Amino acid sequence: MELQHIPFEQLHLSAINMRHGKRAPDVSDILPSVRARGILQPLLVRPNDNGFEIVAGRRRYFCAKAVKEELGEIAPIPCAVMAAGDDAAALEASLIENVARLDADEMTQFETFTRLIREGRSVESIAATFGLTEIMVKQRLAIGNLLPKIREAYRADEIDSESLRYLTMATKAQQKEWLALFENDDGNVPRGYQLKQWLFGGNSIAVKAALFPLEDYTGQIVTDLFGEDSYFADTKLFWELQGRAVDAKREALLAAKWPEVVVLETGERFDQWAHEKTAKKKGGKVFITVSQRGEVEVHEGWLSRREARMSSGKDKPADETEAPSRPAMTQAMENYLELHRLAAVRLALLASPDTALRLLVAHALASSGNWNVKADPQRTRSEEIRASIEQSPAQAAFDTERAAIETLLALPENDRDGDDARTGRVFARLLALSDADVQRIAAFVMAETLAAGSTAVETVGAVLKVDSSSHWQPDSTFFDLIRERATINAMVAEVAGKDVAKGNLAEKTATQKQIVRDSLEGRNGRTKVEHWLPGWMAFPFKSYGNGASRIAAISADVRGLFRRK
Repeated sequence: MELQHIPFEQLHLSAINMRHGKRAPDVSDILPSVRARGILQPLLVRPNDNGFEIVAGRRRYFCAKAVKEELGEIAPIPCAVMAAGDDAAALEASLIENVARLDADEMTQFETFTRLIREGRSVESIAATFGLTEIMVKQRLAIGNLLPKIREAYRADEIDSESLRYLTMATKAQQKEWLALFENDDGNVPRGYQLKQWLFGGNSIAVKAALFPLEDYTGQIVTDLFGEDSYFADTKLFWELQGRAVDAKREALLAAKWPEVVVLETGERFDQWAHEKTAKKKGGKVFITVSQRGEVEVHEGWLSRREARMSSGKDKPADETEAPSRPAMTQAMENYLELHRLAAVRLALLASPDTALRLLVAHALASSGNWNVKADPQRTRSEEIRASIEQSPAQAAFDTERAAIETLLALPENDRDGDDARTGRVFARLLALSDADVQRIAAFVMAETLAAGSTAVETVGAVLKVDSSSHWQPDSTFFDLIRERATINAMVAEVAGKDVAKGNLAEKTATQKQIVRDSLEGRNGRTKVEHWLPGWMAFPFKSYGNGASRIAAISADVRGLFRRK
């Protein structure tokens, strides 16, 4: 028997499983535990042509399937792989006996394994004793890297397992910083995938993405024992080395006699549907893509559909002569001409700001060249928040303006390439519009690309004296998300008066929320309050109580900026 972690996709139910063919089992009793702790007892499997078939562990398999459907992914599953001649019943009994010795609490497991390590036991022997894979033992030992307060919070179910997983990769300084946010309890502590982004500066790059030899990288590598992956801590150094490696790859392909090797902008996709497979000897090019996560893909032997048609003669104008067999100039000369032409055009743009404005808007609408402008994704933490935003009058008004802008630009519906050609078409359209129309489009593009939670949002709100009450009123989601009694009590004081707030100071938050609702709607004997706007939606932002928040900090910085002026 061998213990392994096996990707979920490689696991299949076995026909010899006594419950094979029956409908999916009820796993509601163990699913919460698997969500929170993962699968602790290995499945019993054996190899087959399609991967591995499950001999025992059907309910655990369906639990893993449910978690994968919820999250979109799941870490490889611990499995005991049967060898030829193994007796399944004996192996399963052994696994159950071993796992029965193990406390289900990861913190107790960590303490047990740490004690055994100190007594001279190896990771391999601990894994064999408890019927676990070595990686599972290492995962529990990694918990020892966490600050005691973090371990205590996890034991008390105040921290989820995904967040704990990422915290095992954090330095002690990062753990202390995260713990300070956690103890503030202001709702701004990053958890789950957001914690992963927070730890890696917003962009985690896996070691497996490296095109260069790992010995060239001199920075720190952080290992994720739970995800069985490693990440580069110094992303700046990674991109420097990756850039050199991509360039070396390009030169090697050119040396291999490919007519042209195109390195696309980082994050730009290669769409096969827009290209045709073409052999090298027929002029096929190589396209190299680099994702935002650093992964490099090489697409050999492709031409755009138009180039392929031109090459085959199907789309060649009648008066077009045969293309020369050699390029018109060297790459060095082409580079020289491009830079000098750029210098001349730059100077001309300085003398024509109205043209520059239209070109700026064209690039914002159709990113190309050195521009990569994106609309804010409006990420939401729950379906309730998403529904609230979708029903917002301000959002509806903005979507109406979007439709008007699309009509104003009059671009084809399928004109969504995001390349230089589209930028040129947009620019040409903008040249035909009035200054007022261009300014209207520019305002829309700027509004759509504002980043949620940014300093820019708070600054514009302060400068334009934005009144949120014109398009927003507190909804059920707003009230549901209030957790602090001091906060809702301060709101009671605003809408019902300080005496009412004092009289209900000790009441439950649900009771105080109802008082605010009644005051806003004039129900249950409360005087109706019109156009109430909580400080959290005002510009500048107004805090309740002493808790810290990112919005409050940004708003304070903005106020300081204007005071200095």
